[in-house]
Amino acid sequence: MNDDSSARIADGLREWIRTAAPGARLPSTRELVADYHASPVTVQRAMRTLTGQGLIETRPGVGTFVRAARTARPVDYGWQTAALRTPQARLNGVPTALRTTPNDVIALHSGYPDRELLPARLVRTALSRAARAEAALTRSPATGLPELQGWFAAELGETTPVGVTAPAASEVVVLPGSQSGLSSVFRALVAPGQTLLLESPTYWGALQAARQSGVRVVPVPSGPEGPDPVRLTRAFEETGARVFYAQPHYANPTGAQWSPALGTEILDVVRAHDAFLVEDDWAHDFGITTTVTPLASHDDAGHVIYLRSLTKSVSPALRVAAVIARGPARERILVDRLSESMYVSSLLQAAALDVVTQPGWRTHLRNLRHQLQARRDLLADAVREHVPGADIERLPSGGLNLWVRLPDGTDLPRLVLDCERAGLLIAAGTEWFPAEPAAPYVRLNYSGPNPSAFPEGARILGRALEAL
Repeated sequence: MNDDSSARIADGLREWIRTAAPGARLPSTRELVADYHASPVTVQRAMRTLTGQGLIETRPGVGTFVRAARTARPVDYGWQTAALRTPQARLNGVPTALRTTPNDVIALHSGYPDRELLPARLVRTALSRAARAEAALTRSPATGLPELQGWFAAELGETTPVGVTAPAASEVVVLPGSQSGLSSVFRALVAPGQTLLLESPTYWGALQAARQSGVRVVPVPSGPEGPDPVRLTRAFEETGARVFYAQPHYANPTGAQWSPALGTEILDVVRAHDAFLVEDDWAHDFGITTTVTPLASHDDAGHVIYLRSLTKSVSPALRVAAVIARGPARERILVDRLSESMYVSSLLQAAALDVVTQPGWRTHLRNLRHQLQARRDLLADAVREHVPGADIERLPSGGLNLWVRLPDGTDLPRLVLDCERAGLLIAAGTEWFPAEPAAPYVRLNYSGPNPSAFPEGARILGRALEAL
């Protein structure tokens, strides 16, 4: 019997429970097997569903009974208001990019690729192998599995030019996702109350990590081509900052990719101020028409703190990333990681390493380029056709998002709400600005599910915009 049979049995029992008295005894498994002409396994699956919903309870050796309804008693948590005091950082709730949605909604808001863009077979095989190996039962070293450290170092070393010292495996710290790495980097390099420079707009997770770390955030304007080195210089000089966070490749949300010349200029500015550049290479595997060469490849003096994530490209279930840092900065970051999480699951590290070292990984990345390009172009064409006044300032050469400017004066909160009521989820650009937004923007993700619905999503957005 399949899951549909289990659901049918659960529905029938749910109806029976609705009219039964609290404490009434349910028929035995044997009786239900006979009544529904089902297997014991299917009946047990239905019973687990009802137990999980709180409708029934099992008393070992006695039977299964209708669970009595429990009346919720209101509890006063007002005392916590005084105990907690004012929060250190502004509480914004769950970011739009992390919202889960029903299947009948057109989802252009997400920050994660759809499962059809993931190397599903490689991931499942890797997890199965890791579960049978020692990694399932042993603790990882604090800095990560040596083999995975070596892989991250070797990957960056592939783009390191002659004359620059390539990173060593010992300079890699494996992380449970790059978000936790950002928090550690900010805490380790910027004292509470000191200044952190960030591109504006920039990744909402970096803003959240900075605010939780208690640092002072100062935005540096960044356009479709990246930040202006002159403005960055001025920001360093006026604030005394020593850390600049940026996404030089396929920036989230703008899609900007710095040119090699701009990257050199930015590095020169950072070096001139004895500062750090935190390079977040979140979209390393999502190139479409270009390929990433990290700025960290050109620095061996410890100015660049390099973050490399596998979470989005391998699987959201395998939250594995790394930070590559040199000198005392690495030691400070490692100390923070030890206090935060001690180590990363050996099982997840082994599975991630298995995936990226299989021949099929390179094949997957080549196919992914074509899939992302088709999706990007489909969504961009739909926006141009159906959304009057919308401007895609840059067609990204990689990444997952379109950054769309809407007409000045657009009521973004109302637009987002109207679109959601019509069955379309989009992300308002305000979430990516450290301060007031420069203009009304929305971020549209082209890696989400059901790309055939992109044209209809653009039509909904266009109608909602015209109705404002």
